[in-house]
Amino acid sequence: MRLFSLPILVATLLASISAAGPALASETLASETLAAKTRAAPDLATVPAAAPLPDATFINDAILPPHSEWHGASEALMLAPEAAWATPFEQSRGLESPSYDDTFVWLDKLVARSDKLQKVSLGKSPQGRDIWMLVASSEGAADPASLKRHGKPSILVQAGIHAGEIDGKDAGMMLLRDMILGDKAGLLDKANLLLVPIFSVDAHERSGAYNRVNQRGPVKQGWRTTANNLNLNRDYAKADTLEMQHMLTAINLWQPELYIDVHVTDGIDYQYDVTFGYNLPKGLSPASYLWLENNYRPAVEAALTAQGHIPGRLIFALDNGDLSKGMSLWRAGPRFSNGYGDARHLPTILIENHSLKPFKQRVLGTYVMLEQTLKTVGAQATRLKSAIQEDKYRASPLVTLSWKSAPQEQGWDFKGIDYRLEQSPISGAPVVRWLGTPRLYPNLPVFGDTVADIKIVRPSAYYVPPQWTQVIDKLRLHGIRMTPLTKPQTLQLQQYSLGEPKFAPRDYEGHQRVSADVKLERVTRTLAPGTMKISTDQPLGDLAIMLLEPQSADSLFQWGLFNPVFTRTEYIEDYAVEPLAAKMLAQDPRLRQEFDQALADPRFAADPKARLRWFYERSPYYDAQYLTYPVLKAR
Repeated sequence: MRLFSLPILVATLLASISAAGPALASETLASETLAAKTRAAPDLATVPAAAPLPDATFINDAILPPHSEWHGASEALMLAPEAAWATPFEQSRGLESPSYDDTFVWLDKLVARSDKLQKVSLGKSPQGRDIWMLVASSEGAADPASLKRHGKPSILVQAGIHAGEIDGKDAGMMLLRDMILGDKAGLLDKANLLLVPIFSVDAHERSGAYNRVNQRGPVKQGWRTTANNLNLNRDYAKADTLEMQHMLTAINLWQPELYIDVHVTDGIDYQYDVTFGYNLPKGLSPASYLWLENNYRPAVEAALTAQGHIPGRLIFALDNGDLSKGMSLWRAGPRFSNGYGDARHLPTILIENHSLKPFKQRVLGTYVMLEQTLKTVGAQATRLKSAIQEDKYRASPLVTLSWKSAPQEQGWDFKGIDYRLEQSPISGAPVVRWLGTPRLYPNLPVFGDTVADIKIVRPSAYYVPPQWTQVIDKLRLHGIRMTPLTKPQTLQLQQYSLGEPKFAPRDYEGHQRVSADVKLERVTRTLAPGTMKISTDQPLGDLAIMLLEPQSADSLFQWGLFNPVFTRTEYIEDYAVEPLAAKMLAQDPRLRQEFDQALADPRFAADPKARLRWFYERSPYYDAQYLTYPVLKAR
């Protein structure tokens, strides 16, 4: 591997940009001076791609593990830096990713060249930037109704949910260019592409060379969290951020058949450069899982392999310092993109490119994956749509809210990298030294959250009282259908009482999370007008369950939206409870018997406050709503 110092690298880049300057300054002049143009792509010159360069050194390369120089067939996808329609990524020979402004200056030129490409704003970020989506279709559809009218499946690809992990933006720009001006227009014959090049736009502009120390490029990278320091890939269920609210609205409006979330991972070293996955088979969308596993994955892995990449499944080691302990399957909850997709029956793929592979390699792998995705979804549109419909209307009578880990029957032959453990003189603890040489770890054990833990009987409906406006607004934002009661109704329902609340010791994503013991009781309640009835017999019924069941880890309850129910605001003085207790005992022999039984507990008997509270809690003065979950449900 040839290494460049940073000054040499910068000088080389400046020289190459300077040499290409005249060609880049004038698109017309550059086009006229090129030797030839392809017949299928009159706007793309047949200038060969730049000769492959050794992987250049990024500023953090000296502290990262060694890696082998990579050259794959997908390098031929890149235009030469001086080509008129080279993306900023290609102009930098695969080292840089453009700023927000430069990204859309380039894309605006592309949009202007074709009626097949439209640019739509999903909304503004907190700092006032548009979150742009490019809509690519053979019909030039500019709105959801027009897109749906033609009946083709749509693929929504978002890049930069973590703005430093931006591979999907540069891959998407190249692919759009090749579909609009090159020989790949046929990809849009049977499928549409919705590309959000930069999701976390404010974080993208908090750009610098020191933002992601574990990642090999680009030269400058965006920040992980939003301008409000919130992680968008923890925000799907609670939907606090403006960015996520815009994205959920877009999903509801544009109704894609496939959702792809492009990331770059951290963690251990291994041979795979493009890993991807989706939620597990025993989930809320089993038919979609089978389509992804049996139809999508084989086609994409074959395409990546043919182009010189090493695809793999989502990879998480149980112990980063001892791979022999095995690997872990990850079941994401609805706070994450793939877990949210599972809950709302939108097949969702999480791409995790390997952070230790150079930026160019990761971008080209993403390009290959997105291109093959368009081919596969277009060819199998009917099967994919059928799987989605099956999941939406499955309405399982039992719903699993949580899962337990268990060893899997099938192990993994893991294509890893050799390593050794050394005693660190800095930390005084063992540290992993990745050696850069491939090593196969045969039949590693695999563990996964595949054993159902907490299950509930599927309710027919939930009822949310009208005063819980924030909760109602969240449900509406997700696209969950609800109907307000127009007059009071007295119904026999079920309601949870809450006990032993456990508040998180520190803030998490702007919330104080909470869990509690629950007991389901039968009650008769008169519901006020404006109470929202949420039937679970709807396409997003499973999502409603995951958001409203208090034992669900991503319920709005556990995110703290119902925390006021844990505050007791009324009380009774000791001088009042004493005569009240005497009167209650005199009037109710059964209550006296219960009190005598309670006194058998020596701790209770020795606690005067507890004894007085015992009577207050059984009196008509006690707050009936304290420690009661306000959402009711019907069987």
